[in-house]
Amino acid sequence: MSGRLYRLFGSLALLGVVLWWSAAGEVWERLREAQPFWIVIAILALNCSTLSMARRWQLTARALELKITYRAALKEYYLALLANSLLPGGVVGDVSRAIRTRQHGDLKRAAQSVVAERLMGQVALFAVLFAGLSVSLLWLGGIEWPSGTGWMLGAGVTLTFGVLIWLASAQKTARFTKFCLVLMVRPEISAHAMTAAALLIFGLYACARATGKELSIEASVTVLPLVLCAMLVPLSIAGWGWREGAAAALFPILGASPEAGIAMGICYGAVMLLAALPAVAFVFMPSEAELNTNPLENAS
Repeated sequence: MSGRLYRLFGSLALLGVVLWWSAAGEVWERLREAQPFWIVIAILALNCSTLSMARRWQLTARALELKITYRAALKEYYLALLANSLLPGGVVGDVSRAIRTRQHGDLKRAAQSVVAERLMGQVALFAVLFAGLSVSLLWLGGIEWPSGTGWMLGAGVTLTFGVLIWLASAQKTARFTKFCLVLMVRPEISAHAMTAAALLIFGLYACARATGKELSIEASVTVLPLVLCAMLVPLSIAGWGWREGAAAALFPILGASPEAGIAMGICYGAVMLLAALPAVAFVFMPSEAELNTNPLENAS
């Protein structure tokens, strides 16, 4: 529990520092004048990404011989997102998703399905980031990246491949790593991974528009994925603080104010919570077992 409290207070403290360092009045003004149309678009984008991610998880689970219906996968995914949005660490919902899914097989395969599905989502996001940065660095007249960005990108790619090779050769992780690599090249799974990543990025773009900043395509496929990657830091609750800090640091590269990035991040955090609220409806819906129960059998 103490670890979770540290993450909560750390996230709030970091957000407070970011607001103290910036012009908090401008951030509040941008949020106060946020455009409802773009907020609704952002909520729709994140809900559509959830539909895609739930299908991606169902396909991953089936590859592990876990027979999960799409309705069950969607319910568990929404519940996990709501838990991750409210509880520190960002993985509590996924852990509970694996535990509840063990009824379809065993805990080990259930956990592997969750880890593999989340891993493929991050790979898709990094793929968009790598492609966007590669094109941006070669595109003269585009974003003026700090010197050394290209070298850092190359080092990151080299490190990633090195880790993959090590995992694929290590005795304890080789089988699972190869399983994930095989899944990533399956057309339907890779399509859902890329679709979900694109929708998450578009949801963040819509939050930028809602708070008064229009971003170019180049910025959307480079800066926005970097902001989303900042949310992966486990020392927070739902990415709060880290997301806003990354946006504040990166937006000046685009010629925008840090306050515009902070407002976008805060708006996205609120949208994430709103987009996870359908989980409440799933809680009150009858389970599949109840739906499939024969009323004549109950009467007898």
